[in-house]
Amino acid sequence: MHRTLEPQPLPIQIYDLFWMQLSNWRWTWRGMVIIGTIAPILSIVALGIFGKDSGPESLRYILVGNIVLALMFENQGKVSGNFAFMRSMGTLNYFASLPVRRYSLVTATVLAFLLLSLPALVATMVIGSWFLKISLHPSPLLLLIVPLAALPLAGIGALIGASARNPEEASSLSTLVTFIMLGLGPVLIPPDRLPDFMVTLGAFSPATYAASGLQQALLGPVTPRIWLDLLILAGLGGLIFWLVGKKLDWRQQS
Repeated sequence: MHRTLEPQPLPIQIYDLFWMQLSNWRWTWRGMVIIGTIAPILSIVALGIFGKDSGPESLRYILVGNIVLALMFENQGKVSGNFAFMRSMGTLNYFASLPVRRYSLVTATVLAFLLLSLPALVATMVIGSWFLKISLHPSPLLLLIVPLAALPLAGIGALIGASARNPEEASSLSTLVTFIMLGLGPVLIPPDRLPDFMVTLGAFSPATYAASGLQQALLGPVTPRIWLDLLILAGLGGLIFWLVGKKLDWRQQS
């Protein structure tokens, strides 16, 4: 007689899937060094040399914007590639055959790649602040803003990976989306140096709120605006997660 497996409690599902997804360090560490760390640091050096006479406000945006860039490379890009790979190799079908919920897989994947991205983020913060001669004044809210900033970015990556026809297409789309979000809104450039229409469009980008929250939590001062940033990042993350769950081709109801 066929025996149906009973699903484990949700926290156990996420825990088990997290450790499975954490094994991706075997292929992500090279990208973390080259793309997640070296690329943002070189960008800080280039933009810092070019904008050294633009004032401290511009340098703050250069530092924080490149931290957001590292976050996008290491979360949005890696999650996109992972989901595209799982989809093309049939791994998603394997997970769908298990008694686990689709949102458990999405949550575990995001958490695993967030942990894997932390060395690149710390290196970008420390080396970038040293090169730009910016003092760091980290707030305890940094522990909240970093995962909430990563949440919608990784969700966008999962949505791209679940929609792309192959990993190469996912990589191209993720890179395109990364630079669009960096270019729209006050992420790398202060708002007073951007055209009004770009500031307006930037209000629809999670990178804008990630940059605003990170700048306050890392460099100070923390203002009431940070709570708006946290709320919007959490809302966008929840919405994008819901869309990813709807997009995944799951054979069981969840």
